[in-house]
Amino acid sequence: MSESPRQKPVILLVASPASRDVLELEFRSRYGRDYDVRTLEGTATATETAAELLDAGRHIALLGVDHALDADALDLVDDLRQLSPSSRRIVLVEAGSFRESLEVLRPALAVGRIDTYLLIPQGPRDEEFHTAITEYLSEWATTTSTVEVVGVRIVDDGTQASVAGIRDFFDRMGSPWTRYRPDSAVGRELFAEVGEDAPLPLVSAYGRPTIVGATDRLVASEFYGSPADLGADYVADLLIIGAGPAGLAAAVYGASEGLRTVVLDPDAVGGQAGTSSMIRNYLGFPRGVSGMRLAFRARLQATRFGARLFTGRAVDAMTPGELHEVSYGDGVLRARSVLIACGVRYRRLDVPALEELVGMGVHYGAATSVAREMEGRDVVIVGGGNSAGQAAIHLARFARSITMVVRRSSLDETMSAYLVKEIATHDEITVRTRSRVTDGGGEGHLEWVQLQGDDGESERVAAEGLFLLLGAEPGCDWLPDEVARDEKGFVLTGREIPKALWRDGLPPAPLETTVPGVFAAGDVRAGSMKRVASASGEGAGAVAQVHAHLAPAPD
Repeated sequence: MSESPRQKPVILLVASPASRDVLELEFRSRYGRDYDVRTLEGTATATETAAELLDAGRHIALLGVDHALDADALDLVDDLRQLSPSSRRIVLVEAGSFRESLEVLRPALAVGRIDTYLLIPQGPRDEEFHTAITEYLSEWATTTSTVEVVGVRIVDDGTQASVAGIRDFFDRMGSPWTRYRPDSAVGRELFAEVGEDAPLPLVSAYGRPTIVGATDRLVASEFYGSPADLGADYVADLLIIGAGPAGLAAAVYGASEGLRTVVLDPDAVGGQAGTSSMIRNYLGFPRGVSGMRLAFRARLQATRFGARLFTGRAVDAMTPGELHEVSYGDGVLRARSVLIACGVRYRRLDVPALEELVGMGVHYGAATSVAREMEGRDVVIVGGGNSAGQAAIHLARFARSITMVVRRSSLDETMSAYLVKEIATHDEITVRTRSRVTDGGGEGHLEWVQLQGDDGESERVAAEGLFLLLGAEPGCDWLPDEVARDEKGFVLTGREIPKALWRDGLPPAPLETTVPGVFAAGDVRAGSMKRVASASGEGAGAVAQVHAHLAPAPD
């Protein structure tokens, strides 16, 4: 059954007299089936119309404003951002006035007042224009849409902390999901299948048996295949441990160059970067790209070339040898070469009262599925790096207030300038420097946290969401002693390795560890840049060194 116009998300266009007919035609012909396209001429009634739509419970997916409306265009965008923060905001520019408009729009782009600008189509089939529009609508639907989609079914009663991780996993894997109460029709159906006493949550998908007492790792391992499917005699040319940017880049290049490539990851594809709501400084994505979407595309690319990716498989040991053996809980894989690309994990807060509420308002990372639930609520973010900045800007689309808590004296010391500038434009974001979280609590769900400054003064603040992005520590405790690491646990490679550990007086290859045929790339490697682009580059570069290692010795 199709949606009625009153159910469809709205595309709201504010046009000049010259552009109204063109924009009306372009948007209605392309998007009229799935969206309620509203076109207004001039700014006079735009704010009132938007308020009426929102009061009626409608969602404004995208706002397009003609820049020919001059100063009123950006002022209107600012006004509507306050009314509907989750809407994607686009300024539409006539081709003839592009150069003049860009001088005005460049500062607005730099601080996040608008998401992008686009040239108004001059003729039919302007696919570059519509590619941009569909990308923004897709991002809006992924992070904001409340439309139920038949896909993964999750049954819980709201008290299972594991549900947050399950939803995040499916979001990052690009799988739509819907939650149901135990007494719903779906809940009764699944309980009839697994038994009335089955522990929640229940997860049903893909025609496979329903999982009871589900966790994110159990879901990952049950629904997305097992390395055991490769067979007992399988030997990988390249075994990649970790499916973040470094691991995915290595999977694409390794598989495309004919290496039998296998990837293991304990969680969803994407690693820590996969939780980033929007990466705006990644080469080749001028409109930005979410970590989830970047990881999804990389996964498709790697599998197209034949790489095998297995999620929900946490590596627990490695035995080096002519064939390296890697164990992952209920199995072992053998490989001629290994790339350690398991990245880093967020440091724990170590406040017992808050650790007990993980998944119930307290979250390590900033999952997009949880962000939607913060609408109209007070949120605290702990951390001053780029991940924390991206989380704050994304959560500002939903939350009533956001308090960023950082130990340093300013964000400038640890965060990219473009994020610092954009955060400064959000009245709902407050930055508390030289502070830390010392306590918190609530009845079954987070309700408050306690903040303490360097002066020892404490303050209790309301918070229904606490997002912890506390810097990083390497996630490679399972490595054997033969793989040298620095004092913080990061893996040493190339000339970073002490000379006493070099072989025959020569350093290993730049990304090779102290074990021949075992390499490291990305955030887990000592001395790495800790950026998505550099991790991707290292992952790709490692493949060339793997080829050199696997090449037959010269006669």
